[in-house]
Amino acid sequence: MATNPRMEEALRDRIISDPEAILEDHDLMRALISANERAMGGNIVDLRGIAMERLEARLDRLEDTHRSVIAAAYENLAGTNQIHRAILKLLDPVSFEDFLKGLGGEVADILRVDVVKLVLETVQNERDPAITRFGDVLCVAEPGFVGEYLSQGRNVPLRQVTLRQMQQGTPAIYGESADWIRSEACLKLDFGKGRLPGMLVMGAEDPHLFSPQQGTDLLAFFTGVFERTMRRWLS
Repeated sequence: MATNPRMEEALRDRIISDPEAILEDHDLMRALISANERAMGGNIVDLRGIAMERLEARLDRLEDTHRSVIAAAYENLAGTNQIHRAILKLLDPVSFEDFLKGLGGEVADILRVDVVKLVLETVQNERDPAITRFGDVLCVAEPGFVGEYLSQGRNVPLRQVTLRQMQQGTPAIYGESADWIRSEACLKLDFGKGRLPGMLVMGAEDPHLFSPQQGTDLLAFFTGVFERTMRRWLS
C-alpha cells in the first residue's frame, strides 16, 4: 500500500514554529494554492481560490500605487530643494553685475537648464552699454513683447508660469542657441506699479524638461522671489 512521503522533520518543525514565513512568501503561496486546486479536480469551483486571486491582484495594485506615491514624493522633495538652492544663490550677489552672471551660471546649473534669459521691456531705442555687456543673459524688447511671446498671438489670459515644448527657440531671445532649444519655462515678471513687465526664460535642449502637463507651484514661488529681488535692483 502506497503512502505519501513524509516531509523532513526539521523542515516540518520549522514551518510549524513560524507559519507566517510561508504566508508572506507570495510565490510559495501560489504554489500551494495551485497544488490544492489540482488535488480537488477541475469540476470543483474553489471560491476561496478565486477570492485569493482577487485579493492578490488588489494587493499588487496597492503596492504599485504605493511605489508611485513614494516616487512622486521624493521627486517633489528634490524639486523643492533645487528651487531653494537656486533662490539662496540669487540672494548672494551684492552687485547687479554679479547677479546677472550668477543667473546665467550657477543658478542655471542648479536648475539644470541650458539657457537663462532675462527679458526687459523698454521704450528706449538706443542700446544701453550695460545691456550689450550682459547680452548673454540680459536682452531688451519693445513694450508688449512679453504678452505677445507668452500668448503666441492668441487671445488668452497670461499665466505667471508657462511651460511648453517647441521645435526650436526664438532667435530674438536665445540668439545662436535657438536652433537646439526644445522646451522652455517662461516666468512673467511684475516689477511694480509704473514699471514695464519683464520675463525670465529658461530654455532646455531636453524636450521633456518642461511640458504643459507639469505642475508650476515651485516655479511660481521662484518667480515671486525673483520679482522682489529685481525690484530691489531696479530701485
